Amino acid sequence: MAIDQVAAERLIGQFERIRSLSEKLASKLQNEDTIIQAMPDVSPPKWHLAHTTWFFERFILKEKNPSYVPFNPKFDYLFNSYYETIGSYHPRHSRGVLSRPSMDEVYAYRDHINTEILSLLKNYEDQLPKEVEDLIEIGLQHEQQHQELLLTDVKYNFSCNPLLPSYTESSSSTDHTNSEQKSQVTEIKIEGGLVEIGFTGAGFSFDNERPRHKVWLNAYEISSHPVTNGEYLSFIEAGGYEQPEHWLSDGWATVKKEKWKHPLYWRKSEDGWYTFTLTGEKKLNLDEPVCHVSFYEADAFARWSGKRLPTEAEWEHAMSSLPIEGNFVEEESFHPMVGELYSKSPIKKAFGDVWEWTSSPYTSYPQSKPLEGALGEYNAKFMCNQIVLRGGSCATSKWHIRPTYRNFFQADKRWQFSGIRLAGDLT
Repeated sequence: MAIDQVAAERLIGQFERIRSLSEKLASKLQNEDTIIQAMPDVSPPKWHLAHTTWFFERFILKEKNPSYVPFNPKFDYLFNSYYETIGSYHPRHSRGVLSRPSMDEVYAYRDHINTEILSLLKNYEDQLPKEVEDLIEIGLQHEQQHQELLLTDVKYNFSCNPLLPSYTESSSSTDHTNSEQKSQVTEIKIEGGLVEIGFTGAGFSFDNERPRHKVWLNAYEISSHPVTNGEYLSFIEAGGYEQPEHWLSDGWATVKKEKWKHPLYWRKSEDGWYTFTLTGEKKLNLDEPVCHVSFYEADAFARWSGKRLPTEAEWEHAMSSLPIEGNFVEEESFHPMVGELYSKSPIKKAFGDVWEWTSSPYTSYPQSKPLEGALGEYNAKFMCNQIVLRGGSCATSKWHIRPTYRNFFQADKRWQFSGIRLAGDLT
């Protein structure tokens, strides 16, 4: 099976747009910034730029072109992330020791692979094999994921520097703080019944979004807005971090071990609360969606509020008919906003701003099958001890997200733009 030249040209445009965005995001960094790895969970920006390039080289050029000569054979070890079936790889926690290759060499590597992939696409004069199209599409979706990780990793790295450097300057055009844009939080009642979730139809989806299947939902309610900083501050001031009755056992153990008192990046000063952002440290805006909270914190806040987190099926069912609009990486705010931007729906900020924790463990859908070969490791092997998040964030591309998209992290992770939307039962 093959695709026509029009589809190939569309893919060429998509390839050039997404690959150039990675370099645009990295262009705001100094070379010294690109090597830092402040904790094992984050990766240096240089590694992200090289790894996403390796993905195209390893899974397309080396697999589909027997005469292809690797740019540097040692990169197969340095920039493989976790694909055990391919071979050994440099330890994740030691990516920050790689002063070489230099940034110049990484950019030369990117240019080389870009040229090879574009040549591959353009040389299919009439028909492009569907298998090649699918691999390039996965590679581009993979790169968009790493664009978000690059931003969240830079934010964490910079937060560990006493100088609290800025990734970029704040833009007044992205400061959506007008009080007229705010609206009262309400609870939206959703009918239950036998519903369908999961991806179907045309367009890209990951294997973990398929197949579409039926689930039973009791009637429920879901908040019109994500939880704000001000609402979460009430939890803090009420002693939420000192009251074990709100917390799961593992969550309470983590609070005590890590000495959590507030979300990641918050700091209390004599004149109030501050938060670190990609544009530097700012006074905490109480009306912005709270972010950088773990699942444990989201769940504890929900219990304290007399509510709960939605299941991922409830979240998807409530949001499935909403347009994909909101505060994404294309806005270049790199931070959750107060304003609702475009939405006329009673449910606000379903997409963008902050990923929303659900109460659902990350498991496979009924009759789901991972991809064949090494790419079968992409999602399926992580389906243990992870919690699903939905909706995308201010660091996600608008062209990457969809209502069926399943993000996932361990319950204690906080360095992503992760937030909270409450749900409740209807009697």
